[in-house]
Amino acid sequence: MSTILSLEKVLDYIKPRAPDSHKGDFGHVMILAGNRGMAGAAILAAQAAARIGSGRLTLLTHPNHASYISLRQPEIMSYGIEHPEQITALLENASTLVLGPGLINDDWSQTMLDIALKSSLPMVLDAGAFYAIHYKKLHRQNWILTPHPGEAARLLDCSIIEIQTNRVEAVQSLQKLYGGVAILKGHETLIATEHQVFKCPYGNPGMASGGMGDLLSGILAGLIAQGLSLEQAACLGVCLHAKAGDLAAEENGEIGLLASDLLPYLQKLLNKKL
Repeated sequence: MSTILSLEKVLDYIKPRAPDSHKGDFGHVMILAGNRGMAGAAILAAQAAARIGSGRLTLLTHPNHASYISLRQPEIMSYGIEHPEQITALLENASTLVLGPGLINDDWSQTMLDIALKSSLPMVLDAGAFYAIHYKKLHRQNWILTPHPGEAARLLDCSIIEIQTNRVEAVQSLQKLYGGVAILKGHETLIATEHQVFKCPYGNPGMASGGMGDLLSGILAGLIAQGLSLEQAACLGVCLHAKAGDLAAEENGEIGLLASDLLPYLQKLLNKKL
């Protein structure tokens, strides 16, 4: 069984900001993302974290495109990481991490992830980060996993058909094996905590396009940085992401819907302007 989420209810997790607020009040999201040729994943995750309200944002990415990212989105503090030891000092200033968008199972990505995964900070994991935790069979309580069915199948050593045949059991298995909060993306995205499963009633087929998962990772981390628990961030983040997709599709159609099309709707939904 699963509990169906309501965006109207979970939006109450975000409170109005005090008049004397400053950026330090809303956390510092640090994103390790974007191997060579995959700057887009890094940019989308970072833009989502910014639009969802995180106070500060730092992107650790491949040196080949670090400067380009800062030009593309000047609010992003972008560092080109050549050596793993560069990461350690930067992590000291973060309040939450995103690990994995645009990373793959190669030496550069996995070496950087090995360092970042030693941090005790709350984390959101996606894409390339799953290779590391699956290989090492890592388990911890302060992270959110965000696999799509193919990634979930690899994490559970089973087939995609098995995942899709019983999605509730699959997301519960992910949570039990790896800990924290598990999100199984797809039609009616599921969220599993230790004691409960939630179902998102929003979303549409237009969201079956590249970059949507990167966007979700940034959204989740931005909410955690603002003080939400992992469960709250997962429930609110998934609903905002899916509902923004619905609004974008209503205006422009499902076919050809891009992840970046969701960004303005995310901000409006969070501020209850829609």
